[in-house]
Amino acid sequence: MLPALLLAAVAPAQVPEIFQGADMALGEKLLVDGKCAECHQRKVGGDGSAIYRPDEKISSPGFLRGMVEQCNTQLNLGMFPEDVTAVAAVLNRDHYGFKK
Repeated sequence: MLPALLLAAVAPAQVPEIFQGADMALGEKLLVDGKCAECHQRKVGGDGSAIYRPDEKISSPGFLRGMVEQCNTQLNLGMFPEDVTAVAAVLNRDHYGFKK
């Protein structure tokens, strides 16, 4: 029998349903290729991370995905729906931590 701590380490992390199966490597690549950090730096200054405020505007995984879609549309990035989901999944993992 595995100790509880080890069991927790091997148990899959909770991922919101909307992000299940998202291609995280693709999301990471699109964040770099789309120059997201540079755009966010221009908008909020510093390293751009101040744009990620989970306790304010973004209150759910669906809203997070919608905000990524808004960037996609406004900036004419040409991302497909699965690309938008991949980017949002990475942002959730790195900044928001929504579980469901």
